[in-house]
Amino acid sequence: MQTPIVQFGTSRFLQAHADLFVSEADDALGGITVVQTTGSAERSHRLAALASPEGFPVHIRGKQDGAVVDRVTTVASVKRAISAHSDWDETERIFGDEAKVVICNTADKGYDISAEKSVYPAGVPASFPGKLTKLLYYRFDRSGEPLTILPAELVSRNGDVLRDIVRTLAKRWGLRPSFLEWLDSSVIFSNTLVDRIVSEALEPAGAVAEPYALWAIERRPSQVLPCTHPSIVVSDDISSFANLKLFILNLGHTFLTEGWLKSDLPRDLTVREILAIPEHRERLVRLYNEDVVPGFARMGMGEQAEVYVAETIERFENPFLNHRLADIADNHAEKIRRRAGGFLDWSGIRSPALESLVASAG
Repeated sequence: MQTPIVQFGTSRFLQAHADLFVSEADDALGGITVVQTTGSAERSHRLAALASPEGFPVHIRGKQDGAVVDRVTTVASVKRAISAHSDWDETERIFGDEAKVVICNTADKGYDISAEKSVYPAGVPASFPGKLTKLLYYRFDRSGEPLTILPAELVSRNGDVLRDIVRTLAKRWGLRPSFLEWLDSSVIFSNTLVDRIVSEALEPAGAVAEPYALWAIERRPSQVLPCTHPSIVVSDDISSFANLKLFILNLGHTFLTEGWLKSDLPRDLTVREILAIPEHRERLVRLYNEDVVPGFARMGMGEQAEVYVAETIERFENPFLNHRLADIADNHAEKIRRRAGGFLDWSGIRSPALESLVASAG
């Protein structure tokens, strides 16, 4: 069995995003090997279920273009699921011999390399970038075959960031200069943007997700993609997709969360439920119409913003997804700075509502 796609991460997001797209595609490169990057016992129980011959379910529920969508799809693209910690030799073999495309989604702190030592690790590296660097060095020594890496972390220009981290570790560990040359010539770190609300995990594997989905990938020469799919867009410049998501959907989430945090509303409230409260809905709609869309118009993206705002409101009103404000509230101050502050800096507009929000974050 050959699996030309290697995926680092077992998240419900990847199950309802990349794994689903590959499963639905007619031209997929082949199957996926999923590699668990942490030693978490909580996630290890997913491994067998992910690679079950029967597949795992992804339940797509919501509204799209005014119509209700409620369907279950069986995802059968994952052929193997292993742990980097307990199956390192197998991880090296698959990465060195089979991989053509690497996908990763390792959460907000996935690029942290503070635990990595100054010497090349004899065993399994502590961080995901450390594991990736050692695996790339193994591939370089074994075959030197080209590779495309598609990060799915919510990091601006994630491919460039991950490449620079790998290079930093390679230099820290004293790896051969020819390895760095190979990284530059043969390993493509693509910048990508992912967009889909995946609100619930199913047990032992699977997820509940909204109908809307986007995987925007910055085009690079000689790039290899896992498949083609209606939700995959390849573009020379993905910044417009990133700005729409960050400054409309993500900013809307943070704006609603701020209103919830300052209220005495229930602590388990969802996005859908707060949007059903006229006061909070009106505040959000006013922000979009009076501040956000004009800001995008100032940057030549007014029509795109109007369309995306309408899609966003429909996504927020999804009658099936239980997207809790408490989950969105994690790292709230930093999200305010990136989303509200970032929009003000990018668009150059004046917005008392957003300026007040940024001031509250300190």
